Amino acid sequence: MSQTPNDPAGTTHQFQNFASQAQPQKSGPNMGLIVGVLAVVAIVAVLAVGIMMLS
Repeated sequence: MSQTPNDPAGTTHQFQNFASQAQPQKSGPNMGLIVGVLAVVAIVAVLAVGIMMLS
């Protein structure tokens, strides 16, 4: 007893249905990355001010 595999690329119509059901990727800015970069900039600024005070 053979069964046909459920392949979404089997026909163009099936593939179009499969592609339309896929969730689109978010293309907005990554907030974690922005917060991380701002934290690094703040740390470097604090270290620079600290070094200038010691001199």
